Amino acid sequence: MHPFDDLLRGVRAHGALLSCSVFTSPEALRLGEGASLTLCVPLRGDVWIEQGSDRRLVRTGAVAVLRGPERITASDAAELPSETALMVGVYRLHGEVAHRLLRVLPRYLLVCEEYDWTSTRDYLEAQLHTSGPMPQVVLDRLLDWLLVCTLREWFDRPDTEPPAWFRALGDEVVGPALRAMHESPATGWTLAALAAEAGVSRTTFAKRFPEVVGESPMSYLTGWRMALAADLLAETPATVASIARRVGYADAFGFSAAFKRAKGVSPSAFRASAAPEPAAVG
Repeated sequence: MHPFDDLLRGVRAHGALLSCSVFTSPEALRLGEGASLTLCVPLRGDVWIEQGSDRRLVRTGAVAVLRGPERITASDAAELPSETALMVGVYRLHGEVAHRLLRVLPRYLLVCEEYDWTSTRDYLEAQLHTSGPMPQVVLDRLLDWLLVCTLREWFDRPDTEPPAWFRALGDEVVGPALRAMHESPATGWTLAALAAEAGVSRTTFAKRFPEVVGESPMSYLTGWRMALAADLLAETPATVASIARRVGYADAFGFSAAFKRAKGVSPSAFRASAAPEPAAVG
């Protein structure tokens, strides 16, 4: 699996909104308060998006992604009141893998009109005038698609600074090894085995990987495995021994020791702390 796919596999819109509003200054819509990510897509009319002291103009056809949890407001950019169609997607992300994505995103990113959203935008705007509401699941998945495309477009731009591992995917030595780690975290990878995936000597690989990624191959692999393990502990009833095997450890003891070094607590303690609070009775 591509590392970019791994980071986004758990990112899903919940409660997407398709609103058609008449903005009249100083009125504004409050958006995405408490959200991990907020996706804003003006379908008709230009919109001011404000987060804290940062105020940006988002024009029709552009897509803005804002990292929370601060309050976000949107207001019409026209001098006179006008009908402005704005689509908003709210993402409340949980888990270690999702937060690896959040840590590499800026507070605000914008993909402008050079990326052609026209057909999708026209379809969404047409839904504003239909007699019945668009099914929520359809709207949510369309927003997910827009978010993935927007992030990929932003990561690929030469003027942005994506994480080192993303740039490393294009490296002829490091890229194959990175993809192999993500495709098969349960494999008992060694430096020699990863070098074989890269098609170079162990010495060449051990030198090249930290030059490109910023950490050693085994350090990167351990970090990825621990992120996967943390999510499995928090989100599934799988045993510690089963999770250990799924992330490349032969036994629960070795996995537990590695997990505690990385997270500061045992797998069982981590799972207990991640469990939801029981609902109050009465």
